[in-house]
Amino acid sequence: MISVANALQTVLSTRACFGVEEIPFLKSAGRILKEVVLADRDFPPFNRVAMDGIAIDFHQFKNGQRAFKIAGIQAAGSAQITLQNPENCIEVMTGAVLPNNTDTVIRYEDITINDGIATITIDVITGGQNMHPRGKDGKSGDVLIQKNTLLSAAEIGVLATVGKSSVKVAKQPKVMIVSTGDELVAVDEIPLAHQIRRSNVFTLVSLLERLNIPSETAHLTDDKEILKSKIERYLQHYDVLLFSGAVSKGKYDFLPEVFEELAVEKLFHKVAQRPGKPFWFGHKTATETSQKKSIVFGFPGNPISTFVNCLAYFYPWYCKSIGLEIEEETAILGEDVNFRPNLTYFLQVSLENKKGCIVAFPISGNGSGDLASLVKTAAFIELPQDKLVFKKGEVFKIIRYR
Repeated sequence: MISVANALQTVLSTRACFGVEEIPFLKSAGRILKEVVLADRDFPPFNRVAMDGIAIDFHQFKNGQRAFKIAGIQAAGSAQITLQNPENCIEVMTGAVLPNNTDTVIRYEDITINDGIATITIDVITGGQNMHPRGKDGKSGDVLIQKNTLLSAAEIGVLATVGKSSVKVAKQPKVMIVSTGDELVAVDEIPLAHQIRRSNVFTLVSLLERLNIPSETAHLTDDKEILKSKIERYLQHYDVLLFSGAVSKGKYDFLPEVFEELAVEKLFHKVAQRPGKPFWFGHKTATETSQKKSIVFGFPGNPISTFVNCLAYFYPWYCKSIGLEIEEETAILGEDVNFRPNLTYFLQVSLENKKGCIVAFPISGNGSGDLASLVKTAAFIELPQDKLVFKKGEVFKIIRYR
């Protein structure tokens, strides 16, 4: 068996590049930027009025003037006008260009207006107040968004501001998710006493949707020849194959044999962890007949095993492949835990915020087949191998799924 650390390192070493595509900017939220976004002009592109009120030449106020004749109005979106007489003022609206020959804005709240005369009612103002200077937020040519940024609503607004109606992002892998087993029936079927409905495949679909990865699904029965025929075709058409089931020691767990016969290179099989120990991982390199390189994740069929292995291995592999760095998150163990097997333990926990600290509380389940236990929890806490007792207050890595 390989350790969790070595398994993860092996998985990350097979990172792949799926290319770049250009998509409409409004469709890019949640995608990884693959270009540098520059300011196409200064931000703001002019001295911008920040408050509704009047614009004056500050020197007049400094010299004692308090009443100013209103000489015009500068509306947002209209061309810049000029204050011809410094003893006058111009009414200005938020977002407008600051009129020529003015440098200071006084709010309507700080003036009175009678018969076209604006009188300042406060004693202290500052030259340049309530004005957003041209280029203060950024100069033309400045980098506004770095390459490999995970795009969010904040970046969408910036893309619109610089006129990027389309944007280059990392292309998503083409993924096939396969469930196996004669005991599985469709979601809308009534299972017999010896059957269960398919669920793992849809859990994986949802986990991939969180990463904005579309996927296709298939179900294969425990027939070795059918498995071999179908998987051979999948290897020719998909970047990633995710399997749930048929990788353990059962008489009908044919996947390891099928992978070997199809020349899928095994990089490891079985990881020193609980749950998810029978995890199989490998890849099919490009050949003369097929230029497609496929990465193969063979997850054990128990629901919690499939779930945790997707989070612990596929997620980091995907992020590494597209250039996204994810910071490791930790939590404080909320109570003592004893675990005797010499394995890394992915323990389900609920999370609570205690005065700014994230505390993880173990939740008892009924083993790796207890799918319903995921509803009560928010994360896995990773308790390392070669240790039997984990004390309350110790800090460990967590893998969130809420």
